[in-house]
Order: sequence, then structure tokens, then C-alpha cells
Amino acid sequence: MKSLAVSNWSLLLAFSLVLISVGISCKEKLGLTKDVLYSVVRAIIQLVIVGYALKYIFHVDNAIFTIAITILIIFNASWNANKRDPNPDRKFMQSFIALLVGTYVTLGVLLLSKTIQLKPMQIIPITGMIAGNEMVAIGLCYKSIHDSFQDQRQQVLEKLALGATPKLASMTILRRGIKTAMQPTIDSAKTVGLVNLPGMMSGLIFAGVDPVYAIKYQIMVTFMLLSATGLGAVIAGYLAYKNYFNDRAQLKRY
Repeated sequence: MKSLAVSNWSLLLAFSLVLISVGISCKEKLGLTKDVLYSVVRAIIQLVIVGYALKYIFHVDNAIFTIAITILIIFNASWNANKRDPNPDRKFMQSFIALLVGTYVTLGVLLLSKTIQLKPMQIIPITGMIAGNEMVAIGLCYKSIHDSFQDQRQQVLEKLALGATPKLASMTILRRGIKTAMQPTIDSAKTVGLVNLPGMMSGLIFAGVDPVYAIKYQIMVTFMLLSATGLGAVIAGYLAYKNYFNDRAQLKRY
């Protein structure tokens, strides 16, 4: 089978696809031209740096170094998830704990089941997939919780006045936030294979791997993402709702 090769000329031609987005932005006056071009340049720089870094890391193949890289990935994902929280009293450590637990519990199950090994070429990409999906889910959870506290402020105050604890008064909001966070992953799981062929599965097929073998890995990825986003959203939600109350269990005003 002929190996798949991407030349510099191929990349240059592929860049014309970006120009389509730029053209649409200009024609419809969306004001996204700068953002599109900036995101493309940033993506290229980041991927080139990461590519060379991973080449070195894979060559070193050290367990402690590999774990340190996973913590760095989780830290960056936590930082971005925390920035998506509209609450001015947000706390970075809450995002970090949610992502750390969700990612490491999922990785632990995969390692114990011998689905993957403690090797950088396996652990680092899987950690990136898990943390990336958790980051999006937690960001959605934060946004939903914040909007709900704004919309349902009166209901929460009434529950508190009747003697409910902050947790009990916030339960409807929490459930909505967790559901919102998990919905994209659930929808993706429903349509995987029928609507979209995910990156990992497509990459293995491109590499010449038997499609049935690639499907097994994709099933594993689907399971781990459902687990990780669920854990991350639940932990983040149950930590974040407390930021809306002061030390006297009173709802703050924003």
C-alpha cells in the first residue's frame, strides 16, 4: 500500500480552503478575517513546535517525564476552561482538580485494562484527547451554571428563604449545567461511524490499519470520552456552584 504523504505544495494548496472562510467573512462583513488568519498562523506555529517536541519526548521514553507532560496538558486545559467561566469569583484550582481527576481516572482504567501502556506515544495523545474534550465540557458547564443563576436568581433566593442549603437550592441549576456539558459528547457517540469518522479512526485507516481494528480503538475512545466528560463536568459543577454564595450561604449579586 502506498504511504500517505503530505508535501509542502499540498499544504499550500490546502491553504486555499482557508481563503474560502476569509472570503465568506469579507463578503458577509462578519469581521472574522483577522481571527481566522491569526488562528491559522498560531495553529501552524504550535503544531510545528509540538511536532518537534514530541519527536524528542518519544525518543526519551521516560515514565516520569511522560507524567510531567500529562500534567502540563491538564494545566493548560484547566487554564482555558477556567477562562470560559463568566463568574468573576471563579477559581483555577477547581478546574484543575476536575480535569486532573477526570483525566487520571480514565487513564488509570485504560492502563489497568492494558488497553494502553505507559509509553509517551500512547499516553500523551490519549491525554490530549481526554483533556481537550473535558475542557470544552467544563467550559459549557460553567456557562450554563452562570446563565442559570442569572435567570433563576429569584427561585434560588426563595429556596434559601425556605431553609434550603445552597447545594439544594442550586440542584436544578447543577443538573442543567452537567447535562449541557455532556450533551455534545453524547450526541457525538450517537452519530459516530454514521455521520462522522473521528480523527483517531481515520488516522489509523489512513495508516493502512484494518478498519475493524481501527473501530475497536474508536469504541475505546468513545467510552473514555463519555467517562471523562461526565466526571469532569460533575466535579467542576459541584465545585463551581459554591462560588455563587458567600460564607453566610447568601447568594451573591453580579
